[in-house]
Amino acid sequence: MVAIETRHLKILQEIPDKINDIDILLYLQGKKINWEYVQTLKRITDFNDEVLSSWLNVSVKTFRSYKKPDQEINVNIKEHVLVLLSLMQHGKAVFNSVHKFEEWLKTQNFYFDGEMPIGFLKTITGIRFVNDRLTALEYGDNV
Repeated sequence: MVAIETRHLKILQEIPDKINDIDILLYLQGKKINWEYVQTLKRITDFNDEVLSSWLNVSVKTFRSYKKPDQEINVNIKEHVLVLLSLMQHGKAVFNSVHKFEEWLKTQNFYFDGEMPIGFLKTITGIRFVNDRLTALEYGDNV
């Protein structure tokens, strides 16, 4: 169990905490994004497989298969997982807690037309929008 936790921490330390297209692209080209990244996403959040699979636009069965060492992951899913992990890192930095960030994601927000930010995590553009709002919070926006 300790080795697994160490691997998750190592992955999180390597991932950029700001979503930057160049950094993400270079990371995708230079690292083998595999089942450990999916496991890390699952491990650091309280979201269930149904929520995580909906973000990745795959079935729960497919999502669960991505948590197996021998399963090949589509490049679009790799990018989505990486960008979500980066967003979680940024949210943790802004809120000083992944759990507080998750609460914020599940709260209706003026800047999201009264919707919850969590609903925007199904696309890379939506994740970027959520990330932009996090940056705004860092610089004094109150919502």
